[in-house]
Amino acid sequence: MLSHPTLPEAPVSASCHDDDHPHEECAVFGVWNAKDAAALTALGLHALQHRGQEAAGIVSYDGRFHSHRGLGLVGDVFNDPRVMATLKGNCAIGHNRYATTGATLLRNVQPLFAEFAFGGLGVAHNGNLTNSDSLRQELIRRGCLFQSTMDTEVFVHLIAISLYATVEDRLIDALKRVTGAYSLVVLSEDALMGVRDPMGVRPLVLGRLPGEDGKEGSWVLASETCGLDIIGAEFVRDVEAGELVIIDDNGIRSLRPFGETKPHFCVFEYIYFARPDSVLEGLPVYAVRKQIGKELAQESGVEADVVVPVPDSGVPSAMGYAEASGIPFELGIIRNHYVGRTFIEPTDHIRNLGVKMKHSTNRPALDGKRVILVDDSIVRGTTSRKIVDMVRAAGAKEVHMRISSPPTKHSCFYGIDTPERSHLLAAQHDLATMAELIGVDSLAFVSLDGLYRAMGDGRRERYCDACFTGNYPIPLVDHDREHGPGTA
Repeated sequence: MLSHPTLPEAPVSASCHDDDHPHEECAVFGVWNAKDAAALTALGLHALQHRGQEAAGIVSYDGRFHSHRGLGLVGDVFNDPRVMATLKGNCAIGHNRYATTGATLLRNVQPLFAEFAFGGLGVAHNGNLTNSDSLRQELIRRGCLFQSTMDTEVFVHLIAISLYATVEDRLIDALKRVTGAYSLVVLSEDALMGVRDPMGVRPLVLGRLPGEDGKEGSWVLASETCGLDIIGAEFVRDVEAGELVIIDDNGIRSLRPFGETKPHFCVFEYIYFARPDSVLEGLPVYAVRKQIGKELAQESGVEADVVVPVPDSGVPSAMGYAEASGIPFELGIIRNHYVGRTFIEPTDHIRNLGVKMKHSTNRPALDGKRVILVDDSIVRGTTSRKIVDMVRAAGAKEVHMRISSPPTKHSCFYGIDTPERSHLLAAQHDLATMAELIGVDSLAFVSLDGLYRAMGDGRRERYCDACFTGNYPIPLVDHDREHGPGTA
């Protein structure tokens, strides 16, 4: 009997509507010297909701620190005016969580807050430390008591045991002990601080709110520019790779605790993670995604009747594909934006129906048509197969899938939730087998060269593309210790 390749199963613990895309990391936000700072932070977190939907939290300061954290969406956690009334002060930091390390428990919700000898400190972190397990074990041996399973807590303990006098120097001391990809916002009694890792893998931007009646304006830190837009803040600049910005009553200072650094910004921010109306590292996300679609059409064109995006992240690339190919663009798949965590027990049968909770077909746009489906990525391939089956059931004569990223062949260790390599479809199968597994007439990915052409020639060395190439710019300390070098 012949054995046929099969798609890897999604984790049994996944909720029935979960897809197999890479998942967002987290969002951070901070405000200094603003009336209703906590309310502004909640709005900023709302705009950054796409980066994490498991939990949210805010820490504010008005001479005392105030904190509220909860599981769920921003609108669920901060929907009670009585809660917002407790978050007093003209400075605040906030966090949206998608768990890349640590379970989804209230104790793992950020920002973390701790009282030190020098006063209170709130810390919010987007990213992943590649030596957190090593540091955790070292700190436990020194007597540190961990209250969460997050790598973020490593920062708190490193700051606590530092022998330096100032918060600023203690933070720098801690930063020099960690390895990984991170953007932090930190709130002390005297300052708001923002920092990116030496390679700037994760994003962080600086903005400004105008002052009223001649008063000094307010400073804002956010994971993306869309977080600035919602509160009317002006984009000032990206916090640079390896830069620490310190905002206090005297203004803003910039430090370079790591010396000269070489940026490696996460290229997947442009493909999937960032909101399309954001501008990151000088590039508008929407324009990049649309240009990727044009590159796809030029590289892997096929005769068809309609170009259909897998919403929402596939929409700009599908528009670009349609424009370059001259094939009409149609919304052949409609997304339900109101899918929260399901209350239905995720049995196998219900899990298999889960994709229909999120997507439904627009039959008149598909029936009898040769369809080009444009999506941003394929990870396990399980959702792709279900969507293809739905499109065929709606009457499509042919289904050709085009992907606006190169094949994802390697896991991410820098703050993006991806499966182990053994569960990545492109790491296990060639193109023809992948097409067979997801049930399409043809399958093509944008090339790595095409991706970088869409972003602008000559920029390749500025990005981390390890999920495509396996070239990890930051040492995988814990992974290599456990599995051996070169096994990622």
